[in-house]
Amino acid sequence: MSKDAVNTAAATPRTDAAQVPADAGDAGYSKDLKARHVNMIAIGGAIGTGLFLGAGGRLHNAGPALALAYLVCGIFAFFVVRALGELVLYRPSSGSFVSYAREFLGEKGAYVAGWMYFLNWSTTGIADITAIALYTHYWSLFTDIPQWVLALIALAVVLAVNLISVKIFGEMEFWFAIIKVATLVGFMLIGIFLLATQHEVGGQTPGLSVITDNGGVFPHGVMPVVLVMQGVIFAYAALELVGVAAGETAEPEKVVPRAVNSIMWRVGLFYVGSVVLLALLLPGSVYSADQSPFVTVLSKIGVPAAGDVMNLVVLTAAMSSLNSGLYSTGRILRSMAMAGSAPRFTARMNRSQVPYGGILLTCAVCVLGVGLNFLVPAQAFEIVLNVASLGIISTWVIIMICHLVFVRRARAGLVARPSFRLFGSPVTEIATIVFLMACLGMMWNDPEVGRRTLLLIPLIAIMLVAGWFGVRRRVSQTADQELSNLTR
Repeated sequence: MSKDAVNTAAATPRTDAAQVPADAGDAGYSKDLKARHVNMIAIGGAIGTGLFLGAGGRLHNAGPALALAYLVCGIFAFFVVRALGELVLYRPSSGSFVSYAREFLGEKGAYVAGWMYFLNWSTTGIADITAIALYTHYWSLFTDIPQWVLALIALAVVLAVNLISVKIFGEMEFWFAIIKVATLVGFMLIGIFLLATQHEVGGQTPGLSVITDNGGVFPHGVMPVVLVMQGVIFAYAALELVGVAAGETAEPEKVVPRAVNSIMWRVGLFYVGSVVLLALLLPGSVYSADQSPFVTVLSKIGVPAAGDVMNLVVLTAAMSSLNSGLYSTGRILRSMAMAGSAPRFTARMNRSQVPYGGILLTCAVCVLGVGLNFLVPAQAFEIVLNVASLGIISTWVIIMICHLVFVRRARAGLVARPSFRLFGSPVTEIATIVFLMACLGMMWNDPEVGRRTLLLIPLIAIMLVAGWFGVRRRVSQTADQELSNLTR
C-alpha cells in the first residue's frame, strides 16, 4: 500500500484488522502452512550453525560467560519478534516488516527495509552453499567432487523445494528443525548424565570446579564477552521468519502468539542451557573455532562417529538456512515489486502460488557467490557473514521503529492494538535499537573483516540512494494507480 493511500485510509479510526489497508503483494498466496510448520520455523530460526559451530570459538574467547551473552542477545531478539508478532496480529502479511514499513514509514522506509533484508539473505545464501559444500567434503565419498559443483547441487535442490509449493517448504523446515532439536536434546541428556555420574571428560571431572579452576565465569575479563555479542546476534538471525510465514497460515491469530512466546524458553533451554553444560564439562580453552563444541565433548568420551553425526546436523542447519532465505526473500521482493520498488518479474507467481521471480533473483546472487569463493576462498565466508549482519541488524531496527510508530498511532486512536503486545513501549523498542547499534559498532574492533564491513556502509547507502532515484517514478505511478482504484 502506498504512503498516500495509507494516510487517506487512516483518516478515520479503525477498529478491526479487516478494515486495515491490505498489501497488494499479499494477494494470491495459499494458506497451506499449518501450526506445526510455523512453530518449527520459529525453532529453526532460533537454532542454527551459530550454536552448532560458532559456540566453540566463542567459548574459547569468552569462557562460560558466553551463556550470559546468549541470554542478553536472546532477550533483545525476543523483543524484536514480540513486536513483529503484534504487527502480524494487527495485519497478517507475507510482506511482513516491509509491508509494515510501507504503512508506518512510507515507501522509502519499505524500500530500505526490503533491499537490506535482501542483502542479508543473498549474502547468507552465499555462505550457506559454501558451508554445505565444505561439510559434504568431510566425507571421503564426496572429496573428489569440486566444491562449486556441490554448492550448485545444494542450491538446485533447495530451489526446487521452494518452487514446488509452500507446503513442501513447510515440511522441509519441519524435519530440518526436528533433526536440530533432537540432536540438542540428545546432547543435553548425555551432558546431564555425565554431570550426574561425575564421569570423566577428557581426563577432568565435570562440574562447577571446571569453571572455578579455570579462571571463573569471566576468565579473560568482561570485554571479550561484550565483543562476542555481535556474532551472537547473528546466531539469532531468521527469527523474523515467523512474521513472513504468518501470511500463509490460515489462523495467524492462534499460531503466531504461541510460536513467538515459545521462542523465549527455547532460547533459555537450547542456547543458554547447552552453553552452560559445555562450560561445566570442559574448560573454555579446550574448545576451538575449528570444531563443533559438541563434537569436542563427544570425542573426549569416545563416542564413535561423533564427527559424522554433528557434520550431518550442521549440514542440515545450513540447508535449512538456505531454504528459509529463498522462501522469505521471494515473499519480500514480491511485496516490493507490487509497490514498484523491485524489478517487475519478482512479482510473478507460478501455479503453486509461489513467487518464483524473487526466489530466482536471490538464487542468481548465490550463484555469483560461488565465483567469490573461487577467487578468495579464505576470506569469502567471513566477508559475506559480516555483510549479512548489516542486513539483519538494519531489519530488526526497522521492525522496532515500525512498532514505535504503530503504538503512537494506536494512542492517537487511528489503529487498534491487538491483545498480544510488546510490553514496555517505548522503552523496550528504544533499548533494543540502542543495543543493536552498539553491536554494529563492536564490529570496528575486528580490523581484518569487521572494520572493512563497516566501511561498506557508505557504499551501500550510495547504492540505495541511486536505486531509489531509479525506481521512485514507478513507485509514484503505482501509488497513484492504487489510490485511484481505492477511490472508485
